[in-house]
Amino acid sequence: MRIALVAGEASGDLLGAGLIEELRRRHPQAQFAGIGGPKMRAAGMDCWYDCSELAVMGLAEVLKHLPRLLRLRGKLRERLLEWQPDVFIGIDAPDFNLGLEKRLKQAGIRTVHYVSPSVWAWREGRARKIGLSADRVLCLFPMEPPIYARHGVDARFVGHPLADTFELLPDRQAARATLALENDDRPTLALLPGSRLGEIRRLLPDFLGAATILAQTLPELRVLIPAANADCRRAIEQLLDAPERPAGLPVAHIRVLDGQAHEAMVASDAVLLASGTAALEALLAKRPMVVGYRISTLTYRIVMGLGLMRVDRYSLPNVLANEPIVPELMQHDCTPEKLAGALRPWFEDAEAVSGLQSRYLAIHERLRQGASARAAEAVLELATSPR
Repeated sequence: MRIALVAGEASGDLLGAGLIEELRRRHPQAQFAGIGGPKMRAAGMDCWYDCSELAVMGLAEVLKHLPRLLRLRGKLRERLLEWQPDVFIGIDAPDFNLGLEKRLKQAGIRTVHYVSPSVWAWREGRARKIGLSADRVLCLFPMEPPIYARHGVDARFVGHPLADTFELLPDRQAARATLALENDDRPTLALLPGSRLGEIRRLLPDFLGAATILAQTLPELRVLIPAANADCRRAIEQLLDAPERPAGLPVAHIRVLDGQAHEAMVASDAVLLASGTAALEALLAKRPMVVGYRISTLTYRIVMGLGLMRVDRYSLPNVLANEPIVPELMQHDCTPEKLAGALRPWFEDAEAVSGLQSRYLAIHERLRQGASARAAEAVLELATSPR
């Protein structure tokens, strides 16, 4: 059996690796090829291109890279049509994958889209169009399949792989020991400004500003900043050394980590992070959080001018809870002063933290479904069904 996959960034690479392992467990002789990253490569996939080539975000950023991405997609499509996989799996990256899936589906190749675009936020009517590209959609969240059903699209809730890997009750002592913090009872804040260089440059200065304000009332505050890779670490260190960084938070109180985002979250008293998968990870780590985000000015104007955003809640914890349980400070509200004000209660109100953690646990249990195994079964059911 030949199985083609395309993952667009680090989170897709992780999902793809888990899926490949489960597919290989059921079909040991299966061949895997397409676009992936180091984890998919380690799982046995022949990566024709690296997933970093697709790691762009926002309308303005996509437009800048559009000619290169279109050339890459054209080359990949021709190679896939020549290879003739039994099934194609597009993992997230909808701007790249859905157009590719549509062409492959028209050519008679079975197609799966793994990770539904946020149809609950960005115009529900897109679900029907996604069905024109994908024979089956694999959803990570339970509120998504009913939306597709209303538009006659085959969609399955498989659960979220991160919910399977995170413990229901994280071992905070072990996480602190891993980071050599086991004997340190000073207040700790984790900053996660994103894994893309553009996000880091846009968000980290304000995140550091918020930590500096917070340190005025918590002078012993320690700050952990996980870096996703070497490029991210360099960008973080450049911003820490920038002369315009506000005084008040000593460099000695800031620690940049190589990876270890999970450990940093679990070990911290609170987390300040960019909207996205990191917010789900903080929920699964059972840590109180504040979500801050800002996109480029051009992208923001396009989104708001065209009325593309249809929800009042942006972060996954609030969407999954169906009510605001963590503060969200987006675009113009994402300022050091407002971020610090939203963080402060998590350091002062133990009862509020405990109540939030109970909500987190209920959501975690709902998402914990054995996602990679369920996704593999759904893929193979489609690939082997009569045409």
